[in-house]
This record gives sequence, structure tokens and C-alpha cells, in this order.
Amino acid sequence: MLKSIRILLSIATSLDLDIWQMDVKTAFLNGSLDKSIYMMQPEGFIEKGQMEKVCKLQKSIYGLKQASRSWNIRFDQTVKGFGFIQNLDEPCVYKRIKGDKLVFLILYVDDILLIGNDVGVLTSVKEWLAKQFDIKDLGEASFILGIQVIRDRKNKTIALSQASYIDKILSRFSMQDSKKGMLPFRHGIKLSKEQVPKNEHEERFMSRVPYASAVGSLMYVMLCTRPDICFAIGIVSRFQSKPGPDH
Repeated sequence: MLKSIRILLSIATSLDLDIWQMDVKTAFLNGSLDKSIYMMQPEGFIEKGQMEKVCKLQKSIYGLKQASRSWNIRFDQTVKGFGFIQNLDEPCVYKRIKGDKLVFLILYVDDILLIGNDVGVLTSVKEWLAKQFDIKDLGEASFILGIQVIRDRKNKTIALSQASYIDKILSRFSMQDSKKGMLPFRHGIKLSKEQVPKNEHEERFMSRVPYASAVGSLMYVMLCTRPDICFAIGIVSRFQSKPGPDH
């Protein structure tokens, strides 16, 4: 999905298309249920004298295992009813073409991107979506999934940055004051499975190091905007089961 977003942003930049962003509020509450589901009466709303009774859900709610699927089905049916065609290879990408007017619609959970060549058509799609769901209009896309979008329409260029996300990662793992390096992986370093904790002191130290969490956070950066760290991430991810101080 991230690859598809990058491709469409590149197309939009090349063709000088508008890129708008919206957010669906409480998206999972829009789904319908195809099975009967009962739940205990929620705390604070228990009927006096009927405490032994349960509630039958009329709509999907957060916490249901089928909540995301129910929401996606509802959204899919809704936008197809407005003339959008689903992409066969990327189900979360839709397009609608009327004459020379083109609109791409991208859904990522509850985030929506609208890309098109006519402001009037984009406005009509946005207004129609607002009638179907509780939508927050975010204007021109500036942050997508935590990724900053830096666009220069005059020169037809676009850049994606995760600088703020990376700063948060550094703070989270107490590395905000670490020295910067020129390379993701310093020359001459060799890591192996033999570098596991050698004694009780090292084991206690590594038990306080969220190694797997750090690797996972960097993997998201790698997938989104920094493919140059792929080799380094591939190496350090091999030792997640039992990392040592050298790792």
C-alpha cells in the first residue's frame, strides 16, 4: 500500500494534479453486521432491574474482530455506488473518469487521499463523502501516515520526509544526543549470534533494552522513506530473539 501511495504521489506531481487529504472520524462505527452479536451492558448504562440482560449490537463497534472488515465493505460499496472503480491489484485504490476529469481515491484504514485534475470535481467528491460519513477535511496533503509531504508545484517536485518521526524514535530510545554518522552501518562492524549476553550482568542490561521495538520502528522508516537503511536493518533484525550489547 505504501508503494502505491508513493507511485500515485509521483504521478500527481508529474501531471500537476491536486492532492487532498481527509480523515474519517470513528470509521469503524460505520460498518454493518452480518451476524448477531451480543455484549454485556456497558458500565454506567446498566438498566436497573435488568442487570442479567445483554445488548444486541445494531452496528459495528471498536473492539470487534470484524470491525475493520465491516468498515471496508461499507466504504467499498459506497464509493462504487458513486462511480468509482476499484483497482484489481491494489484494492484500496479507486479511480473515476468522466470525460477528461480524473479522480483517484486512496483509502488507508480511515485516511483518504483524493487526487485529481479538476478542483470542482474534487470538491464535489469531497462534499459527497461528507454526506456519507463524518469527515474531517485536512486540505492539501501535508502529512500522510506520519510522513511529511513537501511539494513544489512550480518545479514539479515532491519529497517525503519522516524527520519528526525519526526524532521521536531517538527520544523514545534515549538516543537523541547520539552522534550522527555518514553511513547507516559503519564499515568494519561484524555482528554474529555468538555476541549474545555472556553473563548475568549483560542479560539484565539487555532485558531493559527494547531491541525488537527499535528494529520494528526503523523498519517502518525503511519501508516509507529510507530504503538506504535496508541492508543495516536486515542485519540487526537477525538477532531479535536474543540480542547482545554489541547488537
